[in-house]
Amino acid sequence: ILIGPTGVGKTEISRRLARLANAAFIKVEASKFTEVGYVGRDVDSIIRDLMDIAIQMVREEKTHTVERKARENAIEILLDILLPPVSSRSKPVGEMQETDELELRHQRTREKLRAQLIKGQLDDRTVEIDVPKDSSPMLQIFSPMGIEEMGMNLQDIFGGMMPKKVKKRKTTVPQALEILTQQEAQKLIDMEEVVREATRRVEDSGIVFLDEIDKIAGGGGGKHGPDVSREGVQRDLLPVVEGTAVATKYGVIKTDHILFIASGAFHVSKPSDLIPELQGRFPIRVELNSLTEKDFIRILTEPENALIKQYVALLETEEVSLTFTKDAIEEIARIATLVNTKAENIGARRLHTIMSTLLEDILYNVPEMGKKKIHINGKMVKDKLEVIVQDEDLSKYIL
Repeated sequence: ILIGPTGVGKTEISRRLARLANAAFIKVEASKFTEVGYVGRDVDSIIRDLMDIAIQMVREEKTHTVERKARENAIEILLDILLPPVSSRSKPVGEMQETDELELRHQRTREKLRAQLIKGQLDDRTVEIDVPKDSSPMLQIFSPMGIEEMGMNLQDIFGGMMPKKVKKRKTTVPQALEILTQQEAQKLIDMEEVVREATRRVEDSGIVFLDEIDKIAGGGGGKHGPDVSREGVQRDLLPVVEGTAVATKYGVIKTDHILFIASGAFHVSKPSDLIPELQGRFPIRVELNSLTEKDFIRILTEPENALIKQYVALLETEEVSLTFTKDAIEEIARIATLVNTKAENIGARRLHTIMSTLLEDILYNVPEMGKKKIHINGKMVKDKLEVIVQDEDLSKYIL
């Protein structure tokens, strides 16, 4: 369980962990769920959604491995559409030689077309291809929200009973090649193997991130009637976190080895407000400190997609060169820390609003500037933001 104020990177830690481990990852808001039997989503749907994510992950990986073969097949199909094959009906003996010459000429033309297709010389041409037609568009009517099992089964049952229909579609050659490549890739992928691999990933290394866990903690007394979205949800979470079997449309998933990471700011409630059984299911507790001025400086400079780098790249598209001095970055970090201390502490998200307030005039005037170099130093930052920060009433506008 991760305990810390908003905007310190609780979700990002879990997401990076999943990316490093190549694991299926899902982030859910604990406050969205209700107790089983009431209108709303039940906690078992978390595992179903995680399985869907894993299936998508594995399918994309498998598609990547067969992409080359699928593209080759798609090119052959497209060449058949552009240049239909020579009729292979039986010919009299006298015409056999003529047929051979015709086939040879056809083959040479086909190779020329192949070269033009690969070079992109046929991109302006329009072709007609067969695309699958959705034979069950009305089935979703039978699956209202909250009845996930019914929805997933109806689509499979009725969808399987109806024959696959195709429809003609006119499209450009590049689009046709893309559609045909996807169709061929689907044929080359073994879905049973995809389901097996996805099931293994979910059961062995799946990660569920339960955000806002403090919102379902039962803080305060004087409760009347059933607490549908608080203690009820905590009780429903117990077996899933401990280890149970959840039925999905791909089979039964065991949750024994899925990693559950809960997080919350715990401003109003505290971890001890969770029911004791659930506290025991989250034995490892980590407290994250609020971000300091030094942290903000690192956030602004070190990441690959740091906010300053994003603004520099954005203005480069308008041929405006934007540079920040070291003291400007330090001043931005100081003001962000100050506003977080005075107003609500929203962590690193504060940098977004500080930066947009600082560069507001520049961003609006960019179209009229033309080629220009803009140099931002500490004094400019201070002059622009200090008045707003000092005035308590105005500082609330830096959300």
